[in-house]
Amino acid sequence: MQYLLLIYTDPALMAELPEPEFARLMRGCIAHADDLREAGCLHDAQQLEAPSTARTLRVRDGTARVTDGPFAETREVLAGFNLVEADSMEEAVRMAHDWPWAAYGSIEVRPVRDFDAMRRRVGA
Repeated sequence: MQYLLLIYTDPALMAELPEPEFARLMRGCIAHADDLREAGCLHDAQQLEAPSTARTLRVRDGTARVTDGPFAETREVLAGFNLVEADSMEEAVRMAHDWPWAAYGSIEVRPVRDFDAMRRRVGA
């Protein structure tokens, strides 16, 4: 089963990290991702640009509205993701635990729904 590991970081905590410490953590993160990819567990991983570069689209009553950045009021922002293959939620959480970013925000582990099953369900 696939799980999406959503990496949220607190920009204030990240800004406090000295550059050498950030570089050390990032190298460890990249090594962990490389190990998972070699093991066939990591399908994709990407960092996201800052929330200030985002746009949010909402359509209400047929009217589209685009606003700058994310709408949610939160200290933590979505910074990236990892799409992994795991046998259970517990295994996916263990994979998430090996990334350092939970100490600077949080990592949401969410099962990926079988989209082909949804296609069949709705006849698409």
